[in-house]
Formats: sequence, C-alpha cells, structure tokens
Amino acid sequence: MFNDLKTLRITGDGPELRVELNTPESGNAISEEILDDLLVVLEEVHNRPDIRVLVLSGAGPDFCRGGDRHEFAGQLTHDPSGSGLRTIGGKARRVCDALATTAAVTIARLHGQVIGAGLALALFCDLRIGASDSRFRLPELALGLPAAWGGSLPRLLHEAGAARIRELILTGNSFDAARAEQLSVLHRVAPETELDDAIKEWSKPVLRRSAAALRTTKALLNSYAAASRLGDTTLLDAEVLSAVVAAGQRP
Repeated sequence: MFNDLKTLRITGDGPELRVELNTPESGNAISEEILDDLLVVLEEVHNRPDIRVLVLSGAGPDFCRGGDRHEFAGQLTHDPSGSGLRTIGGKARRVCDALATTAAVTIARLHGQVIGAGLALALFCDLRIGASDSRFRLPELALGLPAAWGGSLPRLLHEAGAARIRELILTGNSFDAARAEQLSVLHRVAPETELDDAIKEWSKPVLRRSAAALRTTKALLNSYAAASRLGDTTLLDAEVLSAVVAAGQRP
C-alpha cells in the first residue's frame, strides 16, 4: 500500500497506523518530498475508516529540526520569484489540514529537537506527548522568515495563548518539555523509554469508541475551534512565506 514512500516508515496493521518521518540524516527536515508522502498517507487514512489511531513520530535522535532550508535556497536559485515556495507552502497547509480533520485520532510522539515546521506538524495532531529531555523552538523570525507555515500560527495562539506565543516567536528562545506542557504544546511528558506505553494508554480507549461518534466529535471540536476566529487568513500563509523569503534575497 505504501511501498513507494521514500521519506516515511509505515508500520502497524489494523486500526492503529504508525507514521515515522524517516530522513534522520537531515534531522527529518520537512521537504517537499516528505509533504508529498504525508499527503499520500493521509489520503489513505481518510479513505480507510478502519484506521482509528495515527501515531506520528521521527526516526533518529530528533523528531524534526524544521523546514528544509537547503531546499528553500535551491527553489529560490531556480526561481527567484518564489513560486516554488508557494507550492511547498500550499502542500504544507494541505498536510496540516488533513492531520487536523482526519477521522482518526492523531498522536504526536516527540523526542529530541522539535523545531519550526516540525513543531507545526505536531500541533495539528489531536494529542501530543514529548520525551522529558525534548526541546522546542520557533526560529522563523531569527531566520528571516514570517511565522507562516501550514496555518500553524492560529493553532498555536488557540492552544497556548497569544501573550506566551508572542514571546516565543519574537525571541526564538528554545524551551523544554516541562514548559511545553505548561503551554499546552504537550499534553503529557514522559521519559523517552516510556513514550510508547503512554501512547497505548491513549489509544486503547479510543479503539473502543464508536467510529461514528468519534468522527462526529472530531468534526465538532474542529468546528468550535474555527468558530473562535473571525477570519482564517492562514490561506495566505504560502503567499506570505514566499514573498518574504524572495524579498530577502534581493539586494
């Protein structure tokens, strides 16, 4: 089913699917290829009501060190107008939307460094658990980028609160798992060796729930979250990101 995927490792059979970012040599940096592979998997999950739980994790020492900056630079060299970045930004938005709206309960299993786009991916999961020694950072501003990736900014503001997120974005300071739990970026913290046991505590009751009730409840939660925003400007994230990055390359 997933034999053609190059950047993900898929395991699990039956109602629980495990999706592992599998480019540890790059710190699982989010590339266009990873986004394409995630879209394939999430489309399959959308069409498979028997999949009730999706666990997202990362291979190697880090969950994800952010977006693939080498790919960004290559795209701008090829097309200084930023159209390639707009394409990548559009795919990022589609992946994040699919994570948030799939009928399966999505669980982010986080360890090591969780940076930028990697943190954004995790935020769109329903439940998030992090290793006690994991570290988090939103470095976009320090890299000359706007906080516009996949529609993550309103998700962050909704989950953690505007004042605290403003500080993290403007300073770019890293924070630990305990702070992430205080901010509701994480629901739980555990030693890395105990992450899988904690995930089982979440998934076991979910697998017993009525599929129709679970699907409807997720739809309601997403609807109520969206209703708290006057307008969804994240549709412009890809345009904003490409425009700022392209402008930064000009003399």
